[in-house]
Amino acid sequence: MKRLAVFAALALAAVSLGAQTPGGGISEEQLAAIRQGYAGTPSDKALRNALGQASLSVLAQNAENVGQPDDKFSDIVPTKGITNQKQSGRCWLFTGLNVLRAAAIRDHKLGDFQFSQNFLFFYDQLEKANLFLQGVIDTRKKPFDDREVDWLFQNPIGDGGQFTGVANLVSKYGLVPAEAMPETLHSNATRPMNTQLKTLLRQDGLRLREAKGDLQALKTDMLREIYHILALCLGVPPTEFEWQGKTYTPKSFCTEMVSADLEGGYIMVMNDPCRPYGKVYEIEYDRHVYDGQNWRYVNLPLDRIKEMAIASIRGGDALYFSCDVGKYLDRKRGTLDLRNFDYESLLGVSFTMDKRERVLTHASGSSHAMTLIAVDVRDGKPQRWMVENSWGKESGFKGRLVMTDEWFDEYMFRLVVERKYVPADILRMMEQKPVRLPAWDPMFLPEE
Repeated sequence: MKRLAVFAALALAAVSLGAQTPGGGISEEQLAAIRQGYAGTPSDKALRNALGQASLSVLAQNAENVGQPDDKFSDIVPTKGITNQKQSGRCWLFTGLNVLRAAAIRDHKLGDFQFSQNFLFFYDQLEKANLFLQGVIDTRKKPFDDREVDWLFQNPIGDGGQFTGVANLVSKYGLVPAEAMPETLHSNATRPMNTQLKTLLRQDGLRLREAKGDLQALKTDMLREIYHILALCLGVPPTEFEWQGKTYTPKSFCTEMVSADLEGGYIMVMNDPCRPYGKVYEIEYDRHVYDGQNWRYVNLPLDRIKEMAIASIRGGDALYFSCDVGKYLDRKRGTLDLRNFDYESLLGVSFTMDKRERVLTHASGSSHAMTLIAVDVRDGKPQRWMVENSWGKESGFKGRLVMTDEWFDEYMFRLVVERKYVPADILRMMEQKPVRLPAWDPMFLPEE
C-alpha cells in the first residue's frame, strides 16, 4: 500500500508539472521534420519577396471579388447622416442612439439630426465608477484573490458596453441634441482620461476595502472627484437648454423625441452555438448602472433571428446589431464577405473551424456594434444586409458596410428587437428564469 501511495504521489506531481513532461519539447529530430514545412521553392521565394513589401491582407485580397457593392436593397430604413465615434470604444452608444435617431428623424421629419453622445457618455462613466465602487463594497469581505474581486479590479471602468446601458442611461438621465453638449477632445479619444480614471478607482477600491465607518459617504466623496475629472474632460451636462425655440430639460426632450419603451419594449437575442437554443441567459455585472438591468438575452438559431430582423426593417425600425466586424472586412470597399480574402491559397493552409469552434477557442466573438438598416430579400430568402457604421462617412461604403448573408451566419452574434416584431413563442421563452453567467465569460466582452 505504501508503495502505491508513493507511486500515486509521483504521478500527481508529474501531472502538475505538465510543462516538464518528457517528450513534450521540440527535439532535434522533430525540428528537422518541422523545417520541411518550408521548401524554399520558387513559389515560396516569390511569396516571401511579396510579403516583404505588402501585408497579408493586401496579398490575400480576392481579385475575383473586388467590385463595388450593390446598394440596391429590397427593404431599407431611411436614415440621414453618418456618425463618427473616432478613437473611442463607444460603438454601443452610437449604435443605440442611431436606432433612436432613425425613429426620431422619421417621426419628427428632421434633417441630419443627432443626439449628444457625449451627454450620455458623461453619465455612463459616472455610473460605471459607482458600479465598480459599490461592487467593491459588496465584496469587501471576500479575499483579494477571489475571482469576482479580481475581475472588478481588472475592469474598474471602460468605454465599451452594450444596449442595456443605452436603455438604462436614457431612462435615467434623458437625452439632449448634439449641439447642447458637443463632443470634446477626450470624448473622441477616450484612452488618456480612461487611464487616469482606472488608476484613481483602483486606489479608491483599496481604500473602501480597508475603511471603517460610513462607506456610502466615503463613496460619495470618491464620486465627487470622478465627476470633477469628467467635467474637466467632457464638459458639464446641461440640466436645461434651448432647441428650436423651446426650452427643454433632458428628460422632457427625451419624452418628446423618443416614443419607444427602452427598458421594457425591446428584447435581446443572440446566436451562440456553444449553448442550447431557447434558453435565457443573464450576465453578472454586464450593466452600466448599478440599479439597472444586467444584460439578458435569449439564445436562438439564425433563422429565427433573421425572421425578426426582416420584420423590423420592413416596419421601418432600425436594429442594434453586433458582430465580429474584423473578419473578412474590406474597409475600403465597405464589404463583409467570406470571399474578400483568400488566406488559404496564400499561406498554403486550411482554416476549417466552424462558428461554434471559433467561439470555444476564442477565435471569434462579438466585438463591434452597428445599426442594421437594410436587407435584400429574393424568393423569400435574405441575400445581403447593410449596416450604418459609426466610423465616419469616409469609411467603408459611404459610411456603411454591406454584408453577405453567409457572412451574417458566421459572424453575427447579437441583435436587439422591438417586442412588436417578436413572435409569441419567443416572448414566452423570455419568461424563463435566466441562467446566470459570470462577468468574465469570454462571449460577453463589451462592444467597442
